[in-house]
Amino acid sequence: MSGQDISSNANSRVLKTYQEARLQNTENLRKLVVDAAATLLQEEGPEAVTVRKVSQKMGCSTKIIYSLFVNKEGLAQQLYLDGCKLLANEFEATPQAADPVQHMINLGETFWQFGQRYSSYYKLMFGGAFADFKPDEESVHGTVTAMRQLITVISNAQEQGLIPAQYDTESIVRIVWSSLHGVIHLYMGGHLGDVQSAHAVYKQTLSLIARSLLPDHII
Repeated sequence: MSGQDISSNANSRVLKTYQEARLQNTENLRKLVVDAAATLLQEEGPEAVTVRKVSQKMGCSTKIIYSLFVNKEGLAQQLYLDGCKLLANEFEATPQAADPVQHMINLGETFWQFGQRYSSYYKLMFGGAFADFKPDEESVHGTVTAMRQLITVISNAQEQGLIPAQYDTESIVRIVWSSLHGVIHLYMGGHLGDVQSAHAVYKQTLSLIARSLLPDHII
């Protein structure tokens, strides 16, 4: 190999290393911005998450944030995806049960607790807190991934013939999710009294849904 080839290979390695370092620095900066936005989200609520307030918390110009996320909606999408990961982790940690009704009730209770523990994330993801933000295909896929545990328990019950075949899995998941979200949304809007009263309505709704889908499995 000639000296010129060796020099060329060395330059390629340096260039590649520089490109990787630049990409890594950009990703690290994105993460810092998202962390700052997430802190505002949890401490002050969705209305506090503006490019200006995030830049103030970061101690940087708004231009930097715009260069990374284009606009507030781009930042909201990243927070949405982070919320999906949080929800997925909560579902993964939910105790499993041999009885599908109990398993569904356990998962439903996890969804309620997620709405309480991460209320700002919940409002951003499902409560329309960012009026101009609409989940794109990636965000929707993140939601499906987060709901995987619920999808699995319903799908397994169908395969065992425990849920009538005329209902497809996607429709059932949407019905369950919509019903439970409805209770949480009403509670957040102040329509169901205090948290204990709202939780009681939620548990009754969850129980009715589970038993209507699986009437032969009484626990």
